[in-house]
Amino acid sequence: MRRRDHNIFANATSLLICGLLAGVVVAAAAFPAAAMSGLAAKAGGETFAQLPSELKDFSSPQITRIYAADKKTQISQFYDEFRSDVRLKDMSKFMPDAMIAAEDREFYNHNGVDLKGVARAFVNNSGKSESKQGASTITMQYVRMSLAYSATNPQEVVDATKDTPKRKITEMKYAIQVEKELSKEQIIERYLNIAPFGNQAYGVYAASQVYFNKKPKDLTAGQAAMLAGMVKAPSSFNPTTKGGYDQIKQRRDNYILPAMVEMGKLTQAQADKARKEAIPRQVKPVGNGCVSVANNNWGFFCDYFYRWWMSQEAFGATPYDRERRLKSGGYRIITTLDLSAQADARKRINKRIKDDNKNALLLAATEPGTGKVRLLAANRKYKLPDPANPNPLSSDKKKAKAGVRATYPNTTNPLLSGGGDISGYQAGSVFKIFTIIAALEKGYPLAWPIKAEKRYKSGYIISSSNDSACPGTHFWCPSNSGGGGAGVYNMHSAFAKSINTYFVPLEEQVGAENVVAVAKRFGVQFRVKQDADFANNSVAANQWGAFTLGVSASTPLDMANAYATLAGDGMYCEPTPIEQITTQDGNKLDIGKPRCIRATSKDVARAALDAARCPVGDSAQMGRCGGATARQTKSTVKHPVFGKTGTTDADKTAALIAGTTSLVIAGYLVNPDWPDHRDRMSHDVVNPAVYQTLGDFMEGKPREQFKEPENRKIAFGDQRSIPNVECDSIDDARDRLEDAGFDVSVGSEIDSDCPPGTAAGTSPDGRTLKGGFVIINPAKAKAAPPAGDPNAPGGPPSGRPRR
Repeated sequence: MRRRDHNIFANATSLLICGLLAGVVVAAAAFPAAAMSGLAAKAGGETFAQLPSELKDFSSPQITRIYAADKKTQISQFYDEFRSDVRLKDMSKFMPDAMIAAEDREFYNHNGVDLKGVARAFVNNSGKSESKQGASTITMQYVRMSLAYSATNPQEVVDATKDTPKRKITEMKYAIQVEKELSKEQIIERYLNIAPFGNQAYGVYAASQVYFNKKPKDLTAGQAAMLAGMVKAPSSFNPTTKGGYDQIKQRRDNYILPAMVEMGKLTQAQADKARKEAIPRQVKPVGNGCVSVANNNWGFFCDYFYRWWMSQEAFGATPYDRERRLKSGGYRIITTLDLSAQADARKRINKRIKDDNKNALLLAATEPGTGKVRLLAANRKYKLPDPANPNPLSSDKKKAKAGVRATYPNTTNPLLSGGGDISGYQAGSVFKIFTIIAALEKGYPLAWPIKAEKRYKSGYIISSSNDSACPGTHFWCPSNSGGGGAGVYNMHSAFAKSINTYFVPLEEQVGAENVVAVAKRFGVQFRVKQDADFANNSVAANQWGAFTLGVSASTPLDMANAYATLAGDGMYCEPTPIEQITTQDGNKLDIGKPRCIRATSKDVARAALDAARCPVGDSAQMGRCGGATARQTKSTVKHPVFGKTGTTDADKTAALIAGTTSLVIAGYLVNPDWPDHRDRMSHDVVNPAVYQTLGDFMEGKPREQFKEPENRKIAFGDQRSIPNVECDSIDDARDRLEDAGFDVSVGSEIDSDCPPGTAAGTSPDGRTLKGGFVIINPAKAKAAPPAGDPNAPGGPPSGRPRR
């Protein structure tokens, strides 16, 4: 329908009449007694012309929708008011007709104020009728709601909605101006998008969803008439209540549908058919927030998104401002969640551990070079506590005694990403990578040799009563898992076998404070106060000897992203759940895009990654591994892979991080409720969940090799040849090796053709770093052969055997 012309005479007449009648008629309409005082006339004559007529710009609260990375699967939605604006052309033709029939049958014939309606209200309300008429047009109702939504303080909301003569006068003035600026079609469209329909539904889109689970364009005549009938009093006409059902049915059948026939919008046959349409007695539940995710497996990711949003000052100066913006801004948000990877992770977790297990298997994954979080999965339901079926008491007896409930099987705690009550978990030897990085940055090459002892006396001071203190001292004396591991190692072989007594002296050499600084640059968040106190004080950090062994709390997301920094060529990218945020107007925001800084040089990152290929069964490009702690990772993933296992004292935590150039996954097996628990966590649970999920993700993708450092000296350092001392006396061998510039010691005897007590060889042999460790291995005495043995030697060797 075309916009109706507004001529000057008609507008001037309306203003004049409204000015005269506003005080008397409107007051009489709303408050008959006020008309008798004479004050209303004065208010109309003196005040009307002085009232403002320009409505403030405003946006009614809109639903924000959250989608997965595929751009089409909705994860969840956030709202203060369940509303989403739609164009008039996208509504059923019956909807505006029904609303006009219900609320303002003269809509197309007035200039915002229905003077005949005002007069009728005056006559009705001045009499003895118990029902009062308000005489508000659709335009005036739109003005009222607009003023409420554009209010900047609570008093403005009260002024816009309180039933007073002044409010009526204000609405009339604004309504006349609105009719000058907007067409009738624009007014009815805006009204239908802002009107309340009860049961959390605001606007026709929400109402269509809540009551009929359909789009507004698919509403039938009976459905449109029912919805239109509710706006007058959504609570009274609520069909889900017995009294409301009867009232809305009567209003639809006996008031709105006949009016639509009278207006020529329906035939009598159509109206009769519409009366037979069912009115719903139940409504569709309206999900809101992360507890209402479409698939429960997505709950922890949704929670991470929400916490990320609430941390962004770009969305408001205060948490309140940020939440209001999320729940009313009408954004379309594409997240980084990879639905396939998330499903695979949950499937692999389910095969290893049940949701009602007190221990939690946590998997988090990020993309190298972007920080995009691709999955967050756990053997937990993301669900608010159910009072009727509560979680069991905490496995921590002290907490249980206080009535504290466990986090299984249902929780909304951010187990994977940290925050709230979750400060993280000790993850053990996965932290050794930070010592490697710090050493490389200080000029130590990957080939740096250290003679590791079964137990190492460090210079770090601890309590003499501590079990790990050297007997009778206050010095920390760490040992290796299983008590063995003595020998000469470099970064490749020590990382492969996770040799504690290599990494502690290496940390001493480079400075523990520098190792801590690397962890901070790589995104480790120190959420435990004691950890933060050490990390933020270089003097204290210098004495944090156990840091290299992973005694600081971390989360799977922290560590997945830290290792992803290596695969990203040393660029640390803040973890983000965002691919794209689009406003209601179609503008794309930069917030959430990858924000990356250089955490270390390319060569350091590439060299450290090369060492990290050893623990997961891959072959290093610039060294020899000599072992692995999670060898099956490589054979399962079938791509170049890197990573590290981690275990804490008494196996209270088990961890595996594994990654490719495309994805890095960190898996933790922990007890979130009681860090000092008695269980022993098994790598047989966590490891397969990690490498199988990574294998699922990499299936069908092209193989991509890791890059080598441009300066290969970072791997090999300043190499020197080791003299051949086979069959030399021990003293001669020592002198020759020391003269060559090596740090020499004598090791254990080995079988050899050399005479007993002479040097059988060295470890390592061939070449090693200048100034590095070289161990002389003496020849072991041979057992005498049985009598008559034809292989008995005829005499001593005539010369030194060739190598």
